[in-house]
Amino acid sequence: MYDLRTVLDEIKQIPNQYHETNKEIDPKDDLAGVYRYIGAGGTVQRPTQEGPTMMFNNVKGFPGTRVLIGLQASRNRVGMILHHDPKMLGHMLKDAVSHPLAPVEVTREQAPAQEVVHLASDPGFDIRTLLAAPTNTPVDAGPYITMGVVYGHSVDGTQSDVTIHRMVLEDKDTIGLYIMPGGRHIGAFLKGYEAINKPMPITISIGLDPAITIGATFEPPTTPLGYNELQVAGALRNEAVQVVPGVAVDALGIARSEWIIEGEIQPHQTMQEDINTNSGYAMPEFPGYNGTANPAVNVVKIKAVTHRKDNPIVQTTIGPSEEHVSMAGIPTEASILSLTDRAIPGKVLNVYNPPAGGGKLMTIMQIHKDDEADEGIQRQAALLAFSSFKELKTVILVDEDVDIFDWNDVMWTVNTRFQANKDVMVLEGMRNHPLDPSELPAYDPARIRVRGMSSKFVIDGTVPYDMKDSFKRAEFKEMPNWKEYLK
Repeated sequence: MYDLRTVLDEIKQIPNQYHETNKEIDPKDDLAGVYRYIGAGGTVQRPTQEGPTMMFNNVKGFPGTRVLIGLQASRNRVGMILHHDPKMLGHMLKDAVSHPLAPVEVTREQAPAQEVVHLASDPGFDIRTLLAAPTNTPVDAGPYITMGVVYGHSVDGTQSDVTIHRMVLEDKDTIGLYIMPGGRHIGAFLKGYEAINKPMPITISIGLDPAITIGATFEPPTTPLGYNELQVAGALRNEAVQVVPGVAVDALGIARSEWIIEGEIQPHQTMQEDINTNSGYAMPEFPGYNGTANPAVNVVKIKAVTHRKDNPIVQTTIGPSEEHVSMAGIPTEASILSLTDRAIPGKVLNVYNPPAGGGKLMTIMQIHKDDEADEGIQRQAALLAFSSFKELKTVILVDEDVDIFDWNDVMWTVNTRFQANKDVMVLEGMRNHPLDPSELPAYDPARIRVRGMSSKFVIDGTVPYDMKDSFKRAEFKEMPNWKEYLK
């Protein structure tokens, strides 16, 4: 059965993909500070780099617990984990959404995640001393769960879903949960519970097969309300994800996770996210800036925490790291490919959401034109991309002879197949992601009425079809035996 430990056993066999240390590390600021240099990548403050995933075996204050960071902080490593070409992962996830495999329920005896049980009613219970949740920076609002999959269901139990949120440990039995308005199905379920003034039972599973954490980040319209994204992970592995009933709440957890936190989201109750620090900040977010602390995050009251017996692993990430690009960007690529395949089949060959946009704000689209009648289809593709993912801000269109995964090749296109006065499309007054700090009314009062609005733009770097002969790249002789000259 696939779980985090299965994946780690595989990755350990591949050179330069895994590193562990027994040197003591403080989860408060130091752990993220160290990994920033070793392998964070993404939009993290420089210097940083793409490096191995890292296991910290000696975590200060948390004996018997390990912390893993950066497992998905490399697209190539994600390809290794999913046994697939890293450049075609968007296509793989698109196919997985179309062929879902539902999770299966198992008993507690079959669930490693429930080997040890701590009830919130136990004397001395304190989530802050039990779970080694790191802080990323000295101004964070507190220790954050950054790789926890929230699992909940509708009031009538007919719909369920998994999502990933930022969650701060606020008190011994309290978590502050940020649900982006209109952006998550868990938020839609919560409205149903609030309508009857009842708490919403949830679980938070930590330490998972990346097939689950990547699959969990799909959003509408690709996965509409009621589509449980655990089905995506099942399809990716051709193996149903195992789920298990909670020990203290009426909700399911992921049976082969390392940890499960069981709790209830309180109806009509919020709290200040940085109530313990008053720093004004939450944690570093994917655009590369410190997220502003929310004055009103949802309140989760913890009822129980369960975990594995054998050195349970707390999986974490740095908000702006390459890991976020993998989790958010690859499903977005799949969503764009899904919609364009239906609307303009055969015209979008591939899609890449690069680290520069944190996986969410930018996409590069590789376009195929058959004849002159296809001129303009590339811009139609860009509009489809915006409609398939509302948080997208920038689209770059390139021809099929351009490697969309090579930033120099993409910029070569912009410099040799693009004229700014004719090849830019600007779309004003649209919705985007509220974590982009340029989307403030003070930045552009005429077009940004409320935070989270944006002007979006398209760079059309495709060659007009009737001029393609003037833009042929220099062709070199094909040498199939070129590797022999490296021996």
